[in-house]
Amino acid sequence: MTAPPTPLARSGLLVVQPLRRKHCADCRRGPLSLLVIEEGAPRCLDCADLGHLVFLPRGDTALTRRSREESALSAVVVRFNRRKGRYERQGVLVEEAGLARAEARCLADAEARRRRRARDARRRAAEDVRFADAFAAEIRRLFPGCPADRARSIAEHASLRGSGRVGRSAAGRALSEGAVISAVVASVRHLDTPYDGLLMGGVARHEARRRIAAGVESVLRAWREPEAGVG
Repeated sequence: MTAPPTPLARSGLLVVQPLRRKHCADCRRGPLSLLVIEEGAPRCLDCADLGHLVFLPRGDTALTRRSREESALSAVVVRFNRRKGRYERQGVLVEEAGLARAEARCLADAEARRRRRARDARRRAAEDVRFADAFAAEIRRLFPGCPADRARSIAEHASLRGSGRVGRSAAGRALSEGAVISAVVASVRHLDTPYDGLLMGGVARHEARRRIAAGVESVLRAWREPEAGVG
C-alpha cells in the first residue's frame, strides 16, 4: 500500500494523526497517536518540544481562533483521508492556559455571537428566497410552458445552499442560460422519465441517459411553448 504523501505546512507547525503504527525516531516510543515529521522521520510530541500542548478538536471556529491567538505556540493537526487522497484538518494543539483564556472570552460574548449567528441565518434565508425567485423566473423565461409550481420546485432544489448543485455554481449564481437549462434537464430526467428505474435495474448511467434522451427532449419541447391559456 502506498504511504500517504508528507503533509506540507502552509503556515505554522503541523502535527499528524498517523494511519499506521509509528514510533518516534529519537526516543523509540510508540505507537504514536500524534507525531511531527522532521527531516522525513516521525518524532513524538515530547521530542518535538510540543508535549505540553493540549488538543482542541475542530468544530468551534471561534474557540479555535481565539485559542491560537492566546497561545504563544500552537500547531494544526491533520489526518490523511485515503478516499479523498488528501490531508484534512482535525483540530489544533494549543497551550492549556491559552485554551482557558479563549474559553473565558467565548463565554463572555456567547450571547452576542448567538444573536449574530441568528441575524446571519435570517439574512442568508432571505437571500436564498430572492435567488430562488430569480432562478424560477429565468426557468419560466426559457420554458414558458413549464408550470409555475414546477419551476419553483426546480429552482429551490438546484439552488439549495451547501448542496453543490448547479444553482450554487458560479454559472448558476450568475443565472447563466446553460446552468438553468441543466437544472431543468436534471429535473425532467428524474421525474418525467424512467431514468431512476433504469439505474436501479443496473443499467449504466450513460446508457440510461441515451435511452431516455428522446423523452427528455419531448418534455423540453413542450415547455418551450407558452402554457395553454397564457398569452
